[in-house]
Amino acid sequence: MKKFLDDIKRDIKFKSAGPGKKLTEDTSKKSEVVQSSSSAKHNRHAASEGAQRAGAAALARIEQQHRPKVHTSQDAIRNQVKRELEAEAAALAEKEKADTAEASKVLVKDPAGLSVSGVYFTCPLTGATLTKSEREVHIKEAILMRFDEDPVEASVMMIHTFNKDREKVKAAVDIISKYVENICKNPTEEKYRKIKLSNKVFQEKVRSVEGSREFLQALGFTSVVLPVEAQEEEEEFLVLPEQSPDALELMKERRDRLQRGEPVRSQLDRQPQAFRPSPNAQHFELPPEFYNLTAEELKKEQQQRSELVEKNAMLRTKAMREKEEQRERRKYNYTLLRIRLPDGNLLQGTFYAWDRLPVLFEFVRESLVDGWQPFELIAPGGQKLHESEDVALAENNLVPAALITFAWDAAVQADIAAAGGKSPVLLKPELLATIRSLS
Repeated sequence: MKKFLDDIKRDIKFKSAGPGKKLTEDTSKKSEVVQSSSSAKHNRHAASEGAQRAGAAALARIEQQHRPKVHTSQDAIRNQVKRELEAEAAALAEKEKADTAEASKVLVKDPAGLSVSGVYFTCPLTGATLTKSEREVHIKEAILMRFDEDPVEASVMMIHTFNKDREKVKAAVDIISKYVENICKNPTEEKYRKIKLSNKVFQEKVRSVEGSREFLQALGFTSVVLPVEAQEEEEEFLVLPEQSPDALELMKERRDRLQRGEPVRSQLDRQPQAFRPSPNAQHFELPPEFYNLTAEELKKEQQQRSELVEKNAMLRTKAMREKEEQRERRKYNYTLLRIRLPDGNLLQGTFYAWDRLPVLFEFVRESLVDGWQPFELIAPGGQKLHESEDVALAENNLVPAALITFAWDAAVQADIAAAGGKSPVLLKPELLATIRSLS
């Protein structure tokens, strides 16, 4: 019996070796396999009917297993896994596409109905107006363009702007400053004017910082391949020619520029806009850029609005209310503020949520013809805002949008009126030239 079963197992292995072969056949075919296997070995002892039935039952048990133990090649396995992974990736991509489409139904609004078309920034190097997605690439391009005019300034900006890790930048600046200090103290010693690029400190602390090599080249270092003592292969060095006393003083000044360097950052464009008097002054429709939330988070927030309304109706302690207000304020990066003037016109501007009150007062002052006169700003609810207070707009509940009331200082206005010097126009001509009506 054992010998007969071994023959059957060998037959199974043979039939399953080829790709695409199946083990599953109906019961009659299995019997034929057993019989043919038995007759093929006529020189051995013929198996009894009971043995044949036992062999067929063994094959049936193999067939009934959920996954047949087939000897499959490694390539076939890898191909199957690849197909499964591709199917999973396709399903996941389809799900993400569906989620994005669903979230966009919540976020996308008619641009014509928005209170402001978006959040914009100004490049300090070119003055160009940029969207949030454009600003980083534009600033990098603007810095690289500066190399033709002033390679020292451009490389300093590159070091401080292109590298996000401020600790790494500081370490590189410190080491480069030490190079300059050693050269100035020992101007005739060649070893201080040579930097081996394979040096561990240089590799880890300086070369890894974008712009560092460009700064050294702006100082006068050039790349030279030199022989190394007790070493067969030559290596690359940055070498500085011997400097004159005046050139050394210039090196110190350039080192100081490096140490004082700051990242080049785009500036928020406040997009000042004047509007005619309107009953819709308190109505705001903000674009997605104003929210510090992902599309999915914003969708979830909107779904929970009914729950929040119910919560607000509950009796809560002051501490609970303040904690919830702080959490709400963190949802926003920017805020859109409108200032209602005494003549009914509106002045609108975009601000960071963490901008301070003095920034708001300065924006209003620069928009007025008579900005030199003292004035007051009153937040919704009657809270008077004080320019002297260094408090964030978010902490004054002025996010993500608010309508603020403007009022001249009453005492000063009385003196001006008595002197007959009251100005009939409040906003500057450039703002009135583009005044619009709120939709």
